Amino acid sequence: MSLDPPTYLSSLQNNIRARPIPWEGAVRAGNITDDHLKKIKAVDKVRKEQRIQTIEADLSGYTSLLAGGAQGKSVLESASRRTDIVQYILVLASDLIHDVPSLADALVSHPEPYKPFLPFLHQSSNAEDPIPLLTFTFLTALVSHSLVRTSKPARRDDEALPQLYLYLSTLTKNHDSGLQDIGVQGFSELLRTQRSREIFWNHRRETLDPLVDTLRTAAGIKDNGAAGSTRGTESGIAGGIGIQLLYRVLLVVWQLTFESELVGEELQENYEIIQLYTHLLSISQKEKTTRLLLATLLNLLSDNRTTLLPVAVFVRLPVQLTKLSGRHLTDEDLLEDLQTLSAMLEEYTKTQTTFDEYAAEVQSGHLRWSPPHKNVTFWKDNARRILEENNGALPKKLAEILSKSWENDKQVLAIACNDVGHLVKALPEKRTQMERAGLKTRIMELMADTDESVRWESLRAVGEWLRYTFDG
Repeated sequence: MSLDPPTYLSSLQNNIRARPIPWEGAVRAGNITDDHLKKIKAVDKVRKEQRIQTIEADLSGYTSLLAGGAQGKSVLESASRRTDIVQYILVLASDLIHDVPSLADALVSHPEPYKPFLPFLHQSSNAEDPIPLLTFTFLTALVSHSLVRTSKPARRDDEALPQLYLYLSTLTKNHDSGLQDIGVQGFSELLRTQRSREIFWNHRRETLDPLVDTLRTAAGIKDNGAAGSTRGTESGIAGGIGIQLLYRVLLVVWQLTFESELVGEELQENYEIIQLYTHLLSISQKEKTTRLLLATLLNLLSDNRTTLLPVAVFVRLPVQLTKLSGRHLTDEDLLEDLQTLSAMLEEYTKTQTTFDEYAAEVQSGHLRWSPPHKNVTFWKDNARRILEENNGALPKKLAEILSKSWENDKQVLAIACNDVGHLVKALPEKRTQMERAGLKTRIMELMADTDESVRWESLRAVGEWLRYTFDG
């Protein structure tokens, strides 16, 4: 899954490699030691074969050069005040562990391999500062090597990953697409194990939120969650999101969904991921992005069938899959995932009832005037199930929907008020349960809403409440 390094980063590294460093003067000034200089000169600007031979003959010495140890401080700790040397060593260190994997193995066997490097990650708040960028490049390569080297999580990685993720999140939040690209590729390189994905998820407000914002922009999603009419183009999608950045963001989310049992339900609850991906499918013009969209949906739906399949049907994913099947597609993985998803959804829809349709709509977090809302028979047959199934999950979700302002889609509040009114009318003895869920208080607040339809529906719902109060 190795990706080409971003152009900006490669250019920065090449410029630093070409810079002359006054090494002897640094020794005289006490910035580095004679031993540091000998080791650096033995592997700097030499052929790869010579570099490998030199390092493998003295693995402990080069481990100490970079990480410190019994022989003394690391070269970075000694030269910490010399910006030019720090930058040069960071680039050289990345080159060395790339060229000599045995050095990477030796470093991750060191008690504290990341200690000399981590302080430089936080040296500057300027996203374009070379030292944090170069530090992250080295650490990402070494940490990702450490992650796959052992089957058990290591404390060194658990301590380094949050710091790396938080730094990368500052890049993904930057307005510069080049820096965003660097940050997203860094995430992708680190999401190699279950533990690294769990830590990423634990910091999702910093790590995942900016990526979802990028996807929503690409989808043309407005503030109210509605999609615009933008279509995919060769150079990018909506909002100026380039196709390459979009692909790399999708890659990170796909890697995260290897833990779909852990993340699936909350991805839907907090990010409406099924709606977002269904819309992205409709505008994706490239097979490589379509493949990742389908693979991610398959991961999520396979491990969260009860909660996410109803939402997928409600947001018309089967219709989108049918349209996709009509296109001339050649990618074998894409076609296999498309067939598997279509079969899964077809099997589910065969057993779907009107209640399932209503529950899926509520769980999607976005209501529309679908047939059940105005159907008196539906409420007579299903009100008790709505209130009692899964420990009252649906009324709790209605309360959550009602708690939002919906400034750009007031219809949602009107529909929710309508539903609460029907529940009270069908099961007046359950009013206390609904009051505990906060439904009555919120319905009464909405009688003063600026929208006429919301005021009308809330008035009708409160009327049902008062009628049974006085009758009782």
